Amino acid sequence: MELLCFEDKVVLAQIDPNILYDDRVLQSLLTIEDRFLPQCSYFKCVQKDIQPHMRRMVAGWMHEVCEEEKSEEDVFPLAINYLDRFLAVAPTRKCYLQLLGAVCMLLATKLKESRPLTAEKLCMYTDNSITPRELLEWELVVLGKLKWNMAAVIPNDFVDHILHKLPLPKEKLSVVRKHTQTFIALCATDFSFAMNPPSMIATGSVGAAVCGLQLDQSDQALSRDRLTDLLAKITNTEVYKRHLSTTSNSHTPNSTMAKTKELSKDTRNKIVDLHQAGKTESAIGLSEGVSGTDREGVGQ
Repeated sequence: MELLCFEDKVVLAQIDPNILYDDRVLQSLLTIEDRFLPQCSYFKCVQKDIQPHMRRMVAGWMHEVCEEEKSEEDVFPLAINYLDRFLAVAPTRKCYLQLLGAVCMLLATKLKESRPLTAEKLCMYTDNSITPRELLEWELVVLGKLKWNMAAVIPNDFVDHILHKLPLPKEKLSVVRKHTQTFIALCATDFSFAMNPPSMIATGSVGAAVCGLQLDQSDQALSRDRLTDLLAKITNTEVYKRHLSTTSNSHTPNSTMAKTKELSKDTRNKIVDLHQAGKTESAIGLSEGVSGTDREGVGQ
């Protein structure tokens, strides 16, 4: 008898069809998603010491850590959600920003990973500029400021529900999902999208993945106009204006730009820029959209 060791392999559960095929789950996500958004553009009304480029830098560092640790795709967007929600209610000095990012990753991995990151490992990723004790003390501070509402709705929660309702070839599902998750992660690094509903980011990311892989050209059912209508119906979003412009060049990396799609849920208007890079890789940039009136945050 041979002993097989799989300690390094994480076994993931399969998608539960009772959840995926039940429209009530998607409707529930759409109903509660706004509860987990930052309540203000905190650079204007809360944060005096932290600037947008600092957030972008710490978000990039957080993403590198998640990549290095091969974290689940949900971990990084969830950690960024915690970061933004905390900064929207608690004035923070810039010298604590990396500590805050580490705490948010610690909490996100505890919620999403079977093997969460340890405080010691996160301190190592900061070149030991913080201590495990500081990390654990700040963990309680963040939990308190977020009122222990940690099971936030993020764009990744919508991806499988959207893909299930699109007429996609089965053999393309995994690559479309992978590209979509990449787009979502890129959106998370940019504060322009912090106050946009997760369903809107997920919808734009799926559309970018489909167009970036040129599935809209090979399947009439996924033509750009039909795809836009389908995505709008799935997430209960009214389409006021849509335009996708596509160019292709098999010899250059930046080959496609799909531009402008205005989606609205009464006051929700957004213009989405979709970028395709090359045959197998894509990148997305979503231009800043209208996300409502800024409200004062609560300082600590």
